[in-house]
Amino acid sequence: MKPLETLALLFFCAACHGDKSAGSTGFSGEAAYRYAAAQVAFGPRIPGTPAAKAAGDWIIAQMKARGAQVVVQSFDYKTASGAVVPMRNILARYRPELSDRILYVTHWDSRPHSTGRCCAPEAATEAEKNTPVPGANDGASGVGMFVALGDVLNKNKPNVGVDLLFTDGEDYGDFGPPQVDVLVGAKYFAAHLPSSDYHPLFGVLWDMIGDADLRIPQEGNSINQAPEVVQRVWDLAADLGYSNVFVPENGGAIDDDHIPLLAAGLRVIDVIDLAYPPHHTPHDTMDKISARSLGIVGDVAAALIARQ
Repeated sequence: MKPLETLALLFFCAACHGDKSAGSTGFSGEAAYRYAAAQVAFGPRIPGTPAAKAAGDWIIAQMKARGAQVVVQSFDYKTASGAVVPMRNILARYRPELSDRILYVTHWDSRPHSTGRCCAPEAATEAEKNTPVPGANDGASGVGMFVALGDVLNKNKPNVGVDLLFTDGEDYGDFGPPQVDVLVGAKYFAAHLPSSDYHPLFGVLWDMIGDADLRIPQEGNSINQAPEVVQRVWDLAADLGYSNVFVPENGGAIDDDHIPLLAAGLRVIDVIDLAYPPHHTPHDTMDKISARSLGIVGDVAAALIARQ
Protein backbone atom coordinates (compact mmCIF):
# COMPACT_ATOMS: atom_id res chain seq x y z
CA MET A 1 0.00 0.00 0.00
CA LYS A 2 1.31 3.48 -0.86
CA PRO A 3 2.02 5.93 2.01
CA LEU A 4 -0.82 8.30 1.07
CA GLU A 5 -3.25 5.40 0.79
CA THR A 6 -2.16 4.20 4.23
CA LEU A 7 -2.69 7.68 5.65
CA ALA A 8 -6.14 7.96 4.09
CA LEU A 9 -7.09 4.61 5.61
CA LEU A 10 -5.95 5.80 9.04
CA PHE A 11 -8.15 8.89 8.81
CA PHE A 12 -11.10 6.82 7.55
CA CYS A 13 -10.82 4.27 10.37
CA ALA A 14 -10.60 6.99 13.00
CA ALA A 15 -13.75 8.59 11.60
CA CYS A 16 -15.62 5.28 11.74
CA HIS A 17 -14.77 4.55 15.37
CA GLY A 18 -15.10 6.75 18.43
CA ASP A 19 -11.96 8.30 19.83
CA LYS A 20 -11.18 6.09 22.82
CA SER A 21 -7.93 7.96 23.54
CA ALA A 22 -9.39 11.39 24.39
CA GLY A 23 -8.40 12.40 27.92
CA SER A 24 -9.94 14.74 30.48
CA THR A 25 -8.71 17.80 28.59
CA GLY A 26 -10.27 16.79 25.29
CA PHE A 27 -6.86 15.98 23.83
CA SER A 28 -7.18 13.22 21.22
CA GLY A 29 -4.51 10.54 21.12
CA GLU A 30 -6.03 9.11 17.95
CA ALA A 31 -5.69 12.47 16.23
CA ALA A 32 -2.09 12.71 17.42
CA TYR A 33 -1.43 9.25 15.99
CA ARG A 34 -2.87 10.29 12.62
CA TYR A 35 -0.74 13.42 12.54
CA ALA A 36 2.36 11.38 13.39
CA ALA A 37 1.48 9.02 10.54
CA ALA A 38 1.24 12.02 8.21
CA GLN A 39 4.83 12.94 9.11
CA VAL A 40 6.13 9.40 8.60
CA ALA A 41 4.34 9.22 5.23
CA PHE A 42 6.64 11.96 3.91
CA GLY A 43 9.59 9.62 4.40
CA PRO A 44 12.68 10.25 6.55
CA ARG A 45 12.76 13.95 7.48
CA ILE A 46 16.49 14.41 7.02
CA PRO A 47 17.53 18.09 6.89
CA GLY A 48 18.14 19.31 3.38
CA THR A 49 16.01 16.66 1.65
CA PRO A 50 12.74 17.11 -0.29
CA ALA A 51 10.95 14.99 2.34
CA ALA A 52 12.09 17.37 5.07
CA LYS A 53 10.94 20.40 3.10
CA ALA A 54 7.51 18.85 2.50
CA ALA A 55 7.14 17.75 6.13
CA GLY A 56 8.18 21.17 7.43
CA ASP A 57 5.78 22.94 5.08
CA TRP A 58 3.04 20.61 6.36
CA ILE A 59 3.76 21.52 10.00
CA ILE A 60 3.62 25.23 9.18
CA ALA A 61 0.31 24.85 7.34
CA GLN A 62 -1.22 22.71 10.09
CA MET A 63 -0.31 25.12 12.87
CA LYS A 64 -1.54 28.15 10.93
CA ALA A 65 -4.81 26.33 10.30
CA ARG A 66 -5.10 25.87 14.07
CA GLY A 67 -4.87 29.56 14.82
CA ALA A 68 -1.20 29.84 15.76
CA GLN A 69 1.10 32.69 14.85
CA VAL A 70 3.94 30.85 13.11
CA VAL A 71 7.52 32.09 13.15
CA VAL A 72 10.09 30.22 11.05
CA GLN A 73 13.78 30.38 11.91
CA SER A 74 15.55 29.40 8.68
CA PHE A 75 19.31 29.03 8.80
CA ASP A 76 22.19 27.28 7.07
CA TYR A 77 24.18 24.92 9.26
CA LYS A 78 27.79 24.09 8.48
CA THR A 79 28.57 20.53 9.53
CA ALA A 80 31.84 19.26 10.98
CA SER A 81 32.70 17.93 7.51
CA GLY A 82 32.16 21.36 5.93
CA ALA A 83 28.82 20.65 4.25
CA VAL A 84 26.16 23.36 4.43
CA VAL A 85 22.69 22.05 5.30
CA PRO A 86 19.52 24.18 5.30
CA MET A 87 17.52 23.85 8.52
CA ARG A 88 14.55 25.56 10.09
CA ASN A 89 12.95 25.76 13.48
CA ILE A 90 9.19 26.28 13.52
CA LEU A 91 7.67 28.23 16.41
CA ALA A 92 3.86 28.14 16.71
CA ARG A 93 2.65 30.81 19.15
CA TYR A 94 -0.68 31.04 20.94
CA ARG A 95 -1.60 34.31 22.68
CA PRO A 96 1.60 35.98 21.42
CA GLU A 97 0.56 39.23 23.13
CA LEU A 98 1.02 37.73 26.62
CA SER A 99 4.33 37.93 28.49
CA ASP A 100 3.56 34.95 30.77
CA ARG A 101 4.35 31.97 28.55
CA ILE A 102 4.92 28.22 28.54
CA LEU A 103 7.46 26.71 26.14
CA TYR A 104 6.97 23.23 24.72
CA VAL A 105 9.69 21.70 22.53
CA THR A 106 9.89 18.70 20.22
CA HIS A 107 12.15 17.91 17.27
CA TRP A 108 10.72 17.23 13.83
CA ASP A 109 13.76 15.85 11.98
CA SER A 110 14.58 12.16 11.74
CA ARG A 111 17.93 10.41 11.78
CA PRO A 112 19.94 9.91 8.55
CA HIS A 113 21.45 6.58 9.65
CA SER A 114 21.05 3.91 12.30
CA THR A 115 24.28 4.25 14.26
CA GLY A 116 25.85 6.88 16.47
CA ARG A 117 24.25 6.84 19.90
CA CYS A 118 25.70 4.86 22.76
CA CYS A 119 22.41 3.72 24.21
CA ALA A 120 20.76 2.59 20.97
CA PRO A 121 20.80 -1.10 19.99
CA GLU A 122 23.09 -1.90 17.12
CA ALA A 123 21.49 -2.32 13.73
CA ALA A 124 21.37 -5.97 12.71
CA THR A 125 23.25 -5.61 9.42
CA GLU A 126 25.62 -3.20 7.68
CA ALA A 127 22.80 -2.31 5.30
CA GLU A 128 20.58 -1.36 8.23
CA LYS A 129 23.31 0.83 9.68
CA ASN A 130 23.18 3.01 6.58
CA THR A 131 19.38 3.07 6.37
CA PRO A 132 17.58 6.29 7.34
CA VAL A 133 15.40 5.96 10.43
CA PRO A 134 11.62 6.32 9.79
CA GLY A 135 11.35 8.15 13.11
CA ALA A 136 7.79 7.27 14.12
CA ASN A 137 8.58 7.68 17.81
CA ASP A 138 11.83 9.62 17.56
CA GLY A 139 10.45 12.74 15.95
CA ALA A 140 6.97 12.12 14.57
CA SER A 141 5.35 11.28 17.93
CA GLY A 142 6.15 14.73 19.30
CA VAL A 143 5.01 16.43 16.11
CA GLY A 144 1.75 14.50 16.18
CA MET A 145 1.18 15.46 19.80
CA PHE A 146 1.87 19.15 19.10
CA VAL A 147 -0.53 19.32 16.15
CA ALA A 148 -3.23 17.61 18.23
CA LEU A 149 -2.49 20.06 21.04
CA GLY A 150 -3.08 22.80 18.47
CA ASP A 151 -6.60 21.39 18.04
CA VAL A 152 -7.19 21.92 21.77
CA LEU A 153 -5.63 25.40 21.93
CA ASN A 154 -7.56 26.54 18.88
CA LYS A 155 -10.85 25.61 20.56
CA ASN A 156 -9.98 26.69 24.11
CA LYS A 157 -8.06 29.95 24.34
CA PRO A 158 -5.33 29.51 26.97
CA ASN A 159 -4.91 31.91 29.89
CA VAL A 160 -1.17 32.07 29.26
CA GLY A 161 0.91 32.33 26.14
CA VAL A 162 1.98 29.00 24.69
CA ASP A 163 4.96 28.47 22.39
CA LEU A 164 5.24 25.16 20.53
CA LEU A 165 8.79 24.88 19.21
CA PHE A 166 9.58 22.28 16.54
CA THR A 167 13.38 22.05 16.36
CA ASP A 168 15.39 20.84 13.39
CA GLY A 169 18.66 18.91 13.36
CA GLU A 170 18.36 17.31 16.80
CA ASP A 171 19.29 13.89 15.44
CA TYR A 172 21.43 14.83 12.45
CA GLY A 173 24.90 13.71 13.56
CA ASP A 174 26.46 11.70 16.37
CA PHE A 175 25.91 12.03 20.11
CA GLY A 176 29.39 10.67 20.78
CA PRO A 177 31.18 11.50 22.91
CA PRO A 178 32.12 13.87 21.50
CA GLN A 179 28.88 15.33 20.18
CA VAL A 180 29.00 16.21 16.49
CA ASP A 181 26.20 17.94 14.54
CA VAL A 182 23.38 17.24 17.02
CA LEU A 183 20.92 19.43 18.96
CA VAL A 184 21.43 21.92 16.13
CA GLY A 185 18.02 23.64 16.16
CA ALA A 186 17.86 23.90 19.94
CA LYS A 187 21.29 25.53 20.03
CA TYR A 188 20.20 27.97 17.35
CA PHE A 189 16.99 28.83 19.20
CA ALA A 190 18.91 29.32 22.46
CA ALA A 191 21.11 31.86 20.66
CA HIS A 192 18.18 33.51 18.84
CA LEU A 193 15.34 33.78 21.34
CA PRO A 194 12.06 35.45 20.25
CA SER A 195 12.99 38.56 22.27
CA SER A 196 15.76 39.77 24.55
CA ASP A 197 13.49 39.40 27.59
CA TYR A 198 12.09 35.99 26.64
CA HIS A 199 11.80 33.92 29.79
CA PRO A 200 8.95 31.37 29.89
CA LEU A 201 7.39 30.39 33.22
CA PHE A 202 8.65 26.89 32.50
CA GLY A 203 9.32 24.60 29.57
CA VAL A 204 9.00 20.94 28.66
CA LEU A 205 10.76 18.99 25.94
CA TRP A 206 8.54 16.12 24.73
CA ASP A 207 10.66 13.48 22.98
CA MET A 208 9.92 9.84 22.15
CA ILE A 209 6.53 9.95 23.86
CA GLY A 210 4.59 7.47 21.70
CA ASP A 211 6.07 4.10 22.72
CA ALA A 212 3.24 1.56 22.92
CA ASP A 213 4.90 0.28 26.11
CA LEU A 214 5.23 3.74 27.62
CA ARG A 215 7.13 4.34 30.86
CA ILE A 216 8.64 7.76 31.56
CA PRO A 217 11.08 8.17 34.46
CA GLN A 218 12.44 11.57 35.46
CA GLU A 219 15.48 12.71 33.50
CA GLY A 220 18.66 13.39 35.47
CA ASN A 221 19.66 16.80 34.09
CA SER A 222 16.09 18.00 34.59
CA ILE A 223 16.10 16.88 38.23
CA ASN A 224 19.38 18.67 38.86
CA GLN A 225 18.69 21.92 37.00
CA ALA A 226 14.90 22.45 37.09
CA PRO A 227 13.53 20.23 39.89
CA GLU A 228 10.46 22.40 40.46
CA VAL A 229 9.34 21.82 36.85
CA VAL A 230 9.86 18.07 37.19
CA GLN A 231 7.76 18.10 40.35
CA ARG A 232 5.02 20.12 38.64
CA VAL A 233 4.75 17.69 35.72
CA TRP A 234 4.92 14.45 37.69
CA ASP A 235 2.51 15.70 40.38
CA LEU A 236 -0.03 16.67 37.73
CA ALA A 237 0.38 13.34 35.91
CA ALA A 238 -0.29 11.52 39.18
CA ASP A 239 -3.33 13.72 39.78
CA LEU A 240 -4.65 12.64 36.37
CA GLY A 241 -4.10 8.98 37.23
CA TYR A 242 -0.97 8.42 35.15
CA SER A 243 1.57 7.61 37.88
CA ASN A 244 2.08 4.19 36.28
CA VAL A 245 3.43 5.97 33.19
CA PHE A 246 5.09 9.06 34.70
CA VAL A 247 7.22 7.14 37.19
CA PRO A 248 8.85 9.21 39.99
CA GLU A 249 12.32 7.73 39.74
CA ASN A 250 15.61 8.97 38.29
CA GLY A 251 16.10 7.50 34.81
CA GLY A 252 19.58 8.96 34.35
CA ALA A 253 20.94 11.99 32.51
CA ILE A 254 20.25 12.31 28.77
CA ASP A 255 21.74 14.68 26.19
CA ASP A 256 18.73 16.20 24.46
CA ASP A 257 17.33 19.50 23.20
CA HIS A 258 16.70 20.80 26.73
CA ILE A 259 20.46 21.04 27.42
CA PRO A 260 21.21 24.18 25.35
CA LEU A 261 17.95 25.73 26.57
CA LEU A 262 18.89 25.14 30.20
CA ALA A 263 22.31 26.65 29.45
CA ALA A 264 20.50 29.75 28.14
CA GLY A 265 18.67 30.12 31.46
CA LEU A 266 15.33 28.61 30.42
CA ARG A 267 13.73 26.20 32.92
CA VAL A 268 13.13 23.36 30.45
CA ILE A 269 12.92 19.68 31.43
CA ASP A 270 12.96 16.54 29.31
CA VAL A 271 9.99 14.16 29.19
CA ILE A 272 11.32 11.10 27.37
CA ASP A 273 10.99 7.32 27.30
CA LEU A 274 14.44 6.27 26.10
CA ALA A 275 13.87 2.57 26.86
CA TYR A 276 12.63 1.95 23.35
CA PRO A 277 14.23 -1.03 21.54
CA PRO A 278 13.75 0.33 17.97
CA HIS A 279 15.48 3.62 18.90
CA HIS A 280 17.76 4.83 16.10
CA THR A 281 17.03 1.77 13.94
CA PRO A 282 14.98 1.22 10.76
CA HIS A 283 12.35 -0.44 12.97
CA ASP A 284 11.12 2.83 14.52
CA THR A 285 7.82 2.55 12.66
CA MET A 286 4.18 3.44 13.33
CA ASP A 287 3.28 -0.02 14.64
CA LYS A 288 5.64 0.56 17.60
CA ILE A 289 3.71 3.58 18.92
CA SER A 290 0.11 3.92 20.06
CA ALA A 291 -2.74 6.43 20.25
CA ARG A 292 -3.17 5.49 23.91
CA SER A 293 0.37 6.56 24.81
CA LEU A 294 0.06 9.78 22.83
CA GLY A 295 -3.27 10.42 24.54
CA ILE A 296 -1.77 10.09 28.01
CA VAL A 297 1.15 12.42 27.33
CA GLY A 298 -1.02 14.88 25.43
CA ASP A 299 -3.52 14.95 28.28
CA VAL A 300 -0.73 15.90 30.69
CA ALA A 301 0.62 18.55 28.28
CA ALA A 302 -2.84 20.08 27.81
CA ALA A 303 -3.63 20.01 31.54
CA LEU A 304 -0.36 21.82 32.36
CA ILE A 305 -1.58 24.69 30.20
CA ALA A 306 -5.21 24.61 31.31
CA ARG A 307 -4.29 24.81 35.00
CA GLN A 308 -2.28 28.02 34.63
